[in-house]
Amino acid sequence: MNTDRKLRTRLLSAVPIAALAFSLAACGAPAAERPSTEELSEGITTILEDQGLTVGDGEDAQLTPDQVDCISGELLDSEISDQDLANLAEGKDEQTSQDAFNLVQTTMTEAVQTCAAPAE
Repeated sequence: MNTDRKLRTRLLSAVPIAALAFSLAACGAPAAERPSTEELSEGITTILEDQGLTVGDGEDAQLTPDQVDCISGELLDSEISDQDLANLAEGKDEQTSQDAFNLVQTTMTEAVQTCAAPAE
């Protein structure tokens, strides 16, 4: 019975240590920060150009740099997570979940309609 008590004491003392180790490991992973408009515009430009679209001021450009900046601003003002925006700013069209993917797609569509609509 004395052995059981020692074993239980060891196990109970190990639990807080394990919990502390897990929480410290989680703290070690840096959280993504919301990118700047410029960083996000650069990443979006990279993604668009990888898809064969042209961003520029020429006649063959589908979007101007000002329109991409406007789109970036719309995305930054949205509910899109910092991590998903950071991925876009790095030129990666990767989202953290299917819900995040849907939110990015919807927000991007609305932003393009707002920022790239022809002037009437």
